Amino acid sequence: MRMIGKAGKAAAIAAIAALALTACGRAEPGTTSTTGAGGFEKNSSIGVALPQKTSENWVLAEKLFNDGLSSAGFKPDVQFANGGVSEQQNQISAMITKGAKVIIVGAIDGAQLGTQLKQAKDSGATIIAYDRLLLNTENVDYYVAYDNFKVGVLQGQALLDGMKTKKPTGPYNIELFAGSPDDANAKVFFDGAMSILKPKIDDGTLKVLSGQASFEQAVTQGWKAENAQRRADTLLTGSYGTASLDGVLSPNDTLARAVLTSVKAAGKPLPIITGQDSEVESVKSILAGEQYSTINKDTRKLVEHAIVMVKDLQAGKTPEINDDKSYNNTVKTVPAFLLPPVIVTAANVKTAYADDPVLGPLTK
Repeated sequence: MRMIGKAGKAAAIAAIAALALTACGRAEPGTTSTTGAGGFEKNSSIGVALPQKTSENWVLAEKLFNDGLSSAGFKPDVQFANGGVSEQQNQISAMITKGAKVIIVGAIDGAQLGTQLKQAKDSGATIIAYDRLLLNTENVDYYVAYDNFKVGVLQGQALLDGMKTKKPTGPYNIELFAGSPDDANAKVFFDGAMSILKPKIDDGTLKVLSGQASFEQAVTQGWKAENAQRRADTLLTGSYGTASLDGVLSPNDTLARAVLTSVKAAGKPLPIITGQDSEVESVKSILAGEQYSTINKDTRKLVEHAIVMVKDLQAGKTPEINDDKSYNNTVKTVPAFLLPPVIVTAANVKTAYADDPVLGPLTK
């Protein structure tokens, strides 16, 4: 179970139990769905509850959902909860009142929407968790995301590979940064990376000089750059007076750039540092030889598949899933469709974004 580790026997048992309760397991697209069976009117309202605008990808998702749902004949109701969890709770309640047939939720805090999700299910709506898993509730039908455990694995391996390009043998001094603890993805990213890094920490190849090697010690509240930069300042002052910092695990591009800013201010050589989201400034940084890697998770493809799910539900069909055992939210195993993430470094940056209308021109 990727929320608590790799899937094993316990996950399989949980999946069977959850699927028996929800009757929405793996099925071929085109078959009749037990969730929203019979479909609904094509011009129905579709709610999309997005979190705060903390990255370029969320801003892009807003436009893509509005355009894509409208083009498909639906009435999109896309909302950002920049005011926090309570605002997102109110927005979902308003979507229910407006008669939304499907509510797509990119949660600020996936564990704080239980009441609203139950109300949505009671109203007959189908709930799709988007990008971030909804936790501690049976009232979620599907999950669409990139394979976030794999994202962490790619980041961990990139960190090792990058450091070896600069210094063929260890030991290497590293520091670990994680995302916001209220984001269900943050620990999944971290666990994926640590599946690669922890064995190397244990055998002495990697040394975390600050001693802050747990998720709880590495978190960055709110995914805020200023919080990451402040922590990096403290780590550099406290643990790297004369020592070199060889690498930094960063879960996304915004935090990577914040850490690099701190390192530059301290007058230290730039470490190998990972990222995620393919933000414009970080792609430029990779081209400039500063940030080592990012992860390409094309928001266009993710939104497109979420809308495909809505179309299937409207037609009374079961949306396609490709993972029915990995994502346990503590109450049920949520049927998921996972897209493959792609690691991007200087070695492939010019080909990775060849068909991206924004990033493609930057890399030519």
